[in-house]
Amino acid sequence: MRTNRRKKSSYTFEVFTLLSVVVQTNREMGTLDLHGSMLGKCEETSENDVRVYHEEVELDGRDPQQDYIQYKETCQSLANLMSEIQELKANGAKDGCAEVEKKRMQSCIHFMNLKKLNRLAHMRLKKGRDQTHEAKQKVDVLHLQLQNLLYEVMHLQKEISKCLEFKSKHEEIDLVSEEEFYQEAPPEISRPQLTKNDPHQLTLARLDWELEQRKRLAEKYKESLASKETIQKSIEVKKEHLRSLQPGLNAIMQASLPVQEFLSMPFEQTQKQTEIARHLPPPLYVLFVQANAYGQACDKNLIVSISGDVDEAKALSKPPEDSQDDESDSDAEEEQEKTKRRRPTAGGQLDDKRREMLKRHPLSLGIDLKCKDGSVLHLYFYYLMNLNIMTVKTKVSTSTDLNTAISAGELLKSDTLLSCLYTSDQGRETPNPANRYQFDKVGIISFGDYVEELGHPYMWVQNLGGLHFPSDASEGVRVGSSLSASHMENTMKLLRGRVQSRLALHRQFASLEHSIIPISSECQHLFPAKILSRLARWTTITYQEYLEFPYTRHVTEAGLAKETDLYFMGVVERGTARLNAAVVLSPRYPEISPVFSLSLSWKGERSGRTDDNLRAMESEVNVFKNELQGPRPGHQLLTNQFARLCVCLDVYLETEGQDDSVEGPREFPREKMCLRTVRGPNRLKPFKYNHPQGFFSHR
Repeated sequence: MRTNRRKKSSYTFEVFTLLSVVVQTNREMGTLDLHGSMLGKCEETSENDVRVYHEEVELDGRDPQQDYIQYKETCQSLANLMSEIQELKANGAKDGCAEVEKKRMQSCIHFMNLKKLNRLAHMRLKKGRDQTHEAKQKVDVLHLQLQNLLYEVMHLQKEISKCLEFKSKHEEIDLVSEEEFYQEAPPEISRPQLTKNDPHQLTLARLDWELEQRKRLAEKYKESLASKETIQKSIEVKKEHLRSLQPGLNAIMQASLPVQEFLSMPFEQTQKQTEIARHLPPPLYVLFVQANAYGQACDKNLIVSISGDVDEAKALSKPPEDSQDDESDSDAEEEQEKTKRRRPTAGGQLDDKRREMLKRHPLSLGIDLKCKDGSVLHLYFYYLMNLNIMTVKTKVSTSTDLNTAISAGELLKSDTLLSCLYTSDQGRETPNPANRYQFDKVGIISFGDYVEELGHPYMWVQNLGGLHFPSDASEGVRVGSSLSASHMENTMKLLRGRVQSRLALHRQFASLEHSIIPISSECQHLFPAKILSRLARWTTITYQEYLEFPYTRHVTEAGLAKETDLYFMGVVERGTARLNAAVVLSPRYPEISPVFSLSLSWKGERSGRTDDNLRAMESEVNVFKNELQGPRPGHQLLTNQFARLCVCLDVYLETEGQDDSVEGPREFPREKMCLRTVRGPNRLKPFKYNHPQGFFSHR
C-alpha cells in the first residue's frame, strides 16, 4: 500500500515538474502570452497589412482525422515517457540525471503538441459554429422570402376571388326590356347597328338610357317638390286661418249651450260621445248605435252614456309599435324576473288566469230608462273581452223615497230585478258554448259565482249587442246590428214594464205588511162594500220552506213553483178562523199571475185536498184571475186577489152551518146576501160576487 502511494505521489510530482518546464520553455521561446490562452504569433503580410494567425491558416490544410490520430499517439507517447521516468527514478536515478532530463524534454514537446491540438480543435469548433450560424441565417432569409411569397400568393388569390365574385351595380337595376329600349331610346343612344351584335355595348347603351331617364325624373321630382312646398305653404295658411276660427267657434258653442238644453239638442255632448264610441268593442258599439236610434225615433226618455277609461281603450285598439314592443319586452323580462323571485304557487297562477279570463273592456255603456212616475232604471252594460259575451248590472232610482218594506227587499235587487225577462232567461250561465272549454282550463266551475261582480249575461243582453250564439258548433259567433234592432223595441218595453211592476209591488207590499189591502177606485166594483176578514200578516219565505208545506204539494208537482220565483206567506183572520195563503210570485208578474195555496185553521186543519170549498176559493183567486186584473197592465192583481180571498173567507164562514145545540149568538153572523148557501153534492158555497146587485151566487 505504501509503495503504491509513493509511486502515485512521485508520478504526480513528475507531471507538475514537466508542466513547470513547459511553461518556462514557452516563456523563453516567446510562444505563450501573459494569459496562456494563445501560443502562436501573428505574421504580418506586406501586401494587405492583414494580420492572420499561423494556426488559422494551418487549420485549413489539416485533416481532423489525422489530428485525432496524432492526439492518440501523443497521449500514448507521453504515458510511456512518464512510465520510463518513473522506472528510472525507481532504479535510483537522480533528478539532474541527463537521461531523465532528456525524457522530460521529450514529454514537454508532447504537452506542447497536445495544447496545439486542443487549440486547433477549439478553432475548428468555432469555425463550425460560425459556418452553422451563417447557414441558419441564409435559411432564415430564404424562409422569410418564402413567407412573403406565400402572403403575396394568398393576397392575389383573394383579389382573384373578389374579381370572380364581383357583381356590378347595374345587375340590381331593373332596366327596361330590349324591345322597349329600342322603341323609346333615341338612335344616338341605342345605336342598333352596334348594340344588336354586342351584348356589352347593348348593356352600356341601356345603362345610358336609364341614366337619361333618371335625370329627367330627377328634374320632375324637383319640380314636384317645389309645387309641394307651394301647396304646403297654402295649407299652412289655411290651417292658421282655421285655428284662428276655433276660439270663436268655441265661444259660440258655449253661448249656445242654454239653447241646446232648451231645445233638447245637445250637439256638443253628442259629438264627444260619438268620438268616444269609436273605441267601443263591436257588441257595445252596436248597442250604442241601436239604443241611440231607438231613443231618437221612439223613446225620448231613453238616455245613452259611455263611461270608463278612454285612454286604456285607445291603447287596446292601437296596433303594437316597435318601441312599444321593446318596452313590453323589457317589462316582460322584469315581470319574469319578479315572478322568478316570487316563485308563485299553482293556485296564484290560476287566480291570475281567472282574472285575465274574466277581464272586462275598459269602456262600458249606460242606458237610463225613465218611467212616467219619475223612476229611472239604470242599466250598465259590460263586455268581457276573452269570453266574447255581454253582461248587465241594474239599479233603480225613484223620485220619492220608498217605504221600507221588509218583504219587498228582493224586488229591486240587481240579482232578481231582471230575472226571466224572457222565458227561462235567468242570466246565471254564459250563453256562449265556447266558454265552457275556457272555464275548464282555469278551473271555473260555474259563471254564476261571478255574476255579482261582473253582471248577468242574459240572452236578451247578447241580442241587444248583436251577438248570436248558435246551438250548432259549426256556426261561428256573429255580431249583427239587425239582430239588435229586432229586439230593441220589445226589450225596452219589457224593461220599463218590469220596473213599473216591481215598484207597484213594492208599494203594495208596504201596505200589506201594515195589514192594509189597497184597492184602487177602478176596482171597487169587484168587491162588496163591507169586508170583515182582514190580512193579519204578510211575510217572505224561502223556496225550501214553501216545499215543506203539505198544502202546496200540488203546485210543485204541476211545475208552477221554481227557484227563480218569489215566495210569500199571507195570513187572513176573522174571529177564530185563520187562513194561511202561500203565494208563488213569478218574476214576470203581472204577465204570469200569482198562485195561491190555502190552508184553513178552524175547527181543525183544512186544505184544498180535503175541502172542496177551499179548492173553490183557490180557483176564485187563481183561475178566475181575469176578473181581478183591473186596469191595464194589471199591477193591482195581487192586492185584488187578497181582497177576493178575504171576501171568500167571509162567505165561507158566514154560510157554514151552526150547531143548534150551542146557545148564544153566531160567531160569524151572515152579512153577505146569498141566493143559495150551498149547492150540489159537494155543498159548494156561492163565492161569485155579482155587481151591481150586490149578492153572491154559484158559478
